[in-house]
Amino acid sequence: MNITQKALNYLKAISAETISNAKSGHLGVTLGASSILFAFFKDHYNFDASDSDFLNRDRFVMSAGHGSALYYTLLSMFGFDISLQDLKNFRSYKSKTPGHPEYRVTDGVEITTGALGQGVANAVGMAIAESVMEERFNTVGFNIIDHYTYCFMGDGCLMEGISQEAISLAGNLKLRKLIFLYDSNNVTIDGPLNLANKENVAKKFHSMGWSVIKVKNGNSYRACTSAIARAKKSTKPTIIIFNTTIGIGTEKEGTSSVHGAYLNQGELEAFKEKLGVKESFFIPSDVRELCMATTRRGKLEHEKWNQLLAMYSSTHPELYKSFLAFFDRKKINYERIIKNIAKYDGQSTRRINHFALSELAYQCPQLIGGTADVGPSTQAYIDNAGNFSAGNRRGKNIHFGVREHAMAGIVNGIAVYEDFITFDSTFLTFSNYMIPAIRMRAMMKLPVLSFFTHDSIAVGQDGPTHQPIEQIGQLRSIIGNTVFRPCDYKELIAGYQYCLKNYTPVAFALTRQDVPHVDNTSFELALNGGYTVVDCGQKPDVILVASGSEVPLAVNSAKEISKKYKVNVVSMPSLEVFENQSTQYKTKVLPKDALTIYVELSNDTKPLKILPKNSYLYGVENYQYSGNGEVVMEKAGFNVKALTRFVESKIKQQI
Repeated sequence: MNITQKALNYLKAISAETISNAKSGHLGVTLGASSILFAFFKDHYNFDASDSDFLNRDRFVMSAGHGSALYYTLLSMFGFDISLQDLKNFRSYKSKTPGHPEYRVTDGVEITTGALGQGVANAVGMAIAESVMEERFNTVGFNIIDHYTYCFMGDGCLMEGISQEAISLAGNLKLRKLIFLYDSNNVTIDGPLNLANKENVAKKFHSMGWSVIKVKNGNSYRACTSAIARAKKSTKPTIIIFNTTIGIGTEKEGTSSVHGAYLNQGELEAFKEKLGVKESFFIPSDVRELCMATTRRGKLEHEKWNQLLAMYSSTHPELYKSFLAFFDRKKINYERIIKNIAKYDGQSTRRINHFALSELAYQCPQLIGGTADVGPSTQAYIDNAGNFSAGNRRGKNIHFGVREHAMAGIVNGIAVYEDFITFDSTFLTFSNYMIPAIRMRAMMKLPVLSFFTHDSIAVGQDGPTHQPIEQIGQLRSIIGNTVFRPCDYKELIAGYQYCLKNYTPVAFALTRQDVPHVDNTSFELALNGGYTVVDCGQKPDVILVASGSEVPLAVNSAKEISKKYKVNVVSMPSLEVFENQSTQYKTKVLPKDALTIYVELSNDTKPLKILPKNSYLYGVENYQYSGNGEVVMEKAGFNVKALTRFVESKIKQQI
């Protein structure tokens, strides 16, 4: 047995034992894809295990994240900070080897995966980021950014709709350094793949502008490494279709029953005996040396890159300065942005955001993003910045097409690449399509700005399909996701700062209609999530709390209500941020003994979690009819007369 085959056998044995030890995992893909990923790690993957954040490293996305046991074993064998003990702790509470790969938990893992298809879109985003950097900073003789993005996926990943959207866009953008490693074993959990899917994957990819390489025996190391070498020479994005046998080497190979199986002690011993492995969680010195040769090669490549970068700094000093500035998270001058957009006060918050975004781009060369084919409507684009395309890698506006699912996943991939500031945008009602990716970015704490416009029933004539009611509540329910619904430009920029300073995703709910000027708004106080804009100067009988376009309504209603009662008005751009303030601050803004009414064009009940007990919601409980926006609002009771009547009825109930 040659040393390469021996190393592959130990990889299979340790991976299988990792799963058996946990009595949980996915043996099928772990064994079936072992030759593919061993060939990739050994011969093609450019990494530095001693510095896993090395900028010019290859990016690898394990989209089929359920194959994590194989992934972790490879990382351990090739010198990353994962010990054999960590493999023994696979799927244990708070271990470095969780059930699916997690960003910033396991050394070498680039991004959190496991929700099938998300990794496919993430990889497209990383490839976009690479192409941006390559275009901006490479010169003749100095390929400062020169690496590949690889994505490993299975049949399940490719059946997800997000994958189809991402693949189509990647082909259109001609992302030539993007390589998909497709483990085609024709088996899913339910049984043979053809129960649900009979499409010709090769023809589909070819029609979308991809190069296609087929490997008949994807369980052959030599065939796998040869195919990856060919893919690296392609001028298009490339998919390699490896025909493999799921769970190869076990009694259940080739069947759906091996997908999520693990071997009992007897089965494990028999399996290891076939591989010629006797030890438990052990890597022989010659196998370790084989892997370390690759690891040393990666470290040497990193050292060569450092030398190249040093030469680059002296031969291209201005470009080098720009290169460093791209990664400099310097203090953004938010006051400058506020000053320059103040003249748009009183307009729709989507329009105000358009000018704010362009101001942010002026200060941040790493800002890039786009919309799901609704740029003219959401106005979330950067002026005079060009469109990112196959022919223009310097463009900052990405046209994602009508692909909300992929847009959100792709933006996550760009954001995680290296200090990019990213944004995506669509109508608030279509944020539903993006929820899985928003949830993933919240887990990873990625600073992504999401601009959701047409944020209420004021949209009107497009009807209930486009009139968001429950969407704000859905976005607020995602742990780690922060929603900002600003009433003006100051509160909008507070949301910008909260996102970029705290390194966390923020979803903005912005209006289509103009929002009248509100006195006493504050950028600084908006950073607290909520604050008083109308203070009666005494102990209030009533507090009207509102967000976004409802703040002017609350202010105007307060004028009417104040004829009989003492009223304060609180602007609440972000419930999540306000919730995290001190008890003292929250009690000052919302005294416990005042009647509190939360006014918002949604059916979200989260406000009741943070408001005093003596509180009521004034919202929207039903889908509305199509009609003029002002008429729809009037019929829903969002006017001074109706709100005043509601408040007075609640006061009378308490008397």
